[in-house]
Amino acid sequence: MATMLKRDLVEEVSKSAKITKKEAADAVDAVFEAITKALKAGDSVLLTGFGKFEVRHRASRPGINPKTLERIQLPARTVPVFKAGKALRASVK
Repeated sequence: MATMLKRDLVEEVSKSAKITKKEAADAVDAVFEAITKALKAGDSVLLTGFGKFEVRHRASRPGINPKTLERIQLPARTVPVFKAGKALRASVK
């Protein structure tokens, strides 16, 4: 099982859209920037048939430092989350 890297994605986009790798890299970067900008603003990004990117708030919770086994309080934080769409889940099966 291999991992697709960003450069592999750029190459696939370049071949599929019949554009240069530079143009494909710019397009991929633009998509990532748009998604990041929306998430930073607290918005969700829905790509029909693919999935949904959203931001979720995680409450503060107790934890344990694995080195010292000391009990600590993990701070609340905001994290990005991706939920695969129905069509993507079906195509992966």
